[in-house]
Amino acid sequence: MFSLTTPKIFSVTELTRSIRGLLETEFPFVTVSGEISNLRQPYSGHLYFTLKDEAAQLKVVLFKTQQRYLPELPADGQQVICRGRISVYEPRGEYQLIVDYMERLGSGELQIAFEKLKQKLADEGLFEETHKKKIPTFPARIALVTSPEGAAVFDFLKMAQQRFSGQPIEIYPVHVQGDKAAPEICDALEVLNQRRSSEVVVLCRGGGSIEDLWPFNDERVARAIYSSEIPVISAIGHEIDYTIADFVADLRAPTPTAAAEATVPDKEILTERIHRFKQQLVDSVQQNINTQKHFIRMQRRILGDPRTLLTHSLLYLDNVQSSFINTFKTFLYQQKLQLDALNVRLNKQSPLQQLEYKEQWTRELARRLLVVIQKQLDKKKVRLLGAVTLLDAVSPLAVLGRGYAVVRSGPHEKPPGELIRSATQVDIGKQLEIILQRGKIATKVNEIIEDGRDERI
Repeated sequence: MFSLTTPKIFSVTELTRSIRGLLETEFPFVTVSGEISNLRQPYSGHLYFTLKDEAAQLKVVLFKTQQRYLPELPADGQQVICRGRISVYEPRGEYQLIVDYMERLGSGELQIAFEKLKQKLADEGLFEETHKKKIPTFPARIALVTSPEGAAVFDFLKMAQQRFSGQPIEIYPVHVQGDKAAPEICDALEVLNQRRSSEVVVLCRGGGSIEDLWPFNDERVARAIYSSEIPVISAIGHEIDYTIADFVADLRAPTPTAAAEATVPDKEILTERIHRFKQQLVDSVQQNINTQKHFIRMQRRILGDPRTLLTHSLLYLDNVQSSFINTFKTFLYQQKLQLDALNVRLNKQSPLQQLEYKEQWTRELARRLLVVIQKQLDKKKVRLLGAVTLLDAVSPLAVLGRGYAVVRSGPHEKPPGELIRSATQVDIGKQLEIILQRGKIATKVNEIIEDGRDERI
């Protein structure tokens, strides 16, 4: 007897994602070499190409953000080493290599070290444009840090001589190759910054292999350039050669000759510019003189004879004086009218008049107060008589006046003065006190008569 189990059915998306997860997990970071083919760069700026060898090929993507670390853009037919991550592009179901770093095949350990240091310094911000210092247009003195025996120094001096023969140039001799080169270059930059006799420093060296140019890829040299307060120009190797110093320097010149062109002003251009400025200055001054002459002529026409101006001024002064006197008289008259009006108001507000008025008002208030008090007294008397009448009506004495009496226990009884309301409260022989409207009667109980009871002595 056989049992058949139904296999799991994947969708295309599920299977592709599972493959992608497997590849990304098993191959998190790979290094692969091959030849570039079918290189293309669309509008996005990313690079897409195929990496192939004799028997297979691999799709590769190099994003635009990673291209800044390349010394040059790749080309078809180049043998390269790519480092990156394997992934799957799900819409097409293709696996591909996403490149983080790429180098020409055969660059070796030095190239790897170069790229690592370049990445490290870039992350620290040593290559940022915000740290670049401006190169002076007319430097008073140029310091040339180079080997005095190399061809580069002669190329620089030849171009400097052609452009401006009187340009002061200080040559600071250093090794530009070998183990001594990097420390000497750092010392040179430190000394030049201490002296501050030069306005720009040029690091100069001819072309060579990566090994020959390696002192300029030294981290110490890079940090010395970055720390320099004097602008530094890097003129190392040929135009295709790039070093770490090129990225840190304030300006990269592709050749020593180009460095001379960037730092030494052209005497002919300066002479021509000076002549042009001189002519512009002469023309401007002459034009200003002509303008001032014309202005003086116009002012003479406007001013005329100064004596006439004096006569006009005297007449104007006389008119102003008369106008001032009339205005002052008018002002005094207006002030007098205001003063009279104030006197009238002041008399009305005399303290004696105010005091008399207040006395009259006080007497009137006193009279009104007496009237109000009398009215209140009369009202109170009427209310008092009403209250007396009402009190007399409910008074016990009034009740006694109608023939009634109040009976209470005698003063020697216990308790004395107790109000007797019922015959049950007394016994035969008990002393009583009877209160009448006028006077009291002391008596003794001889007989008690109540409902169903008759007691006698």
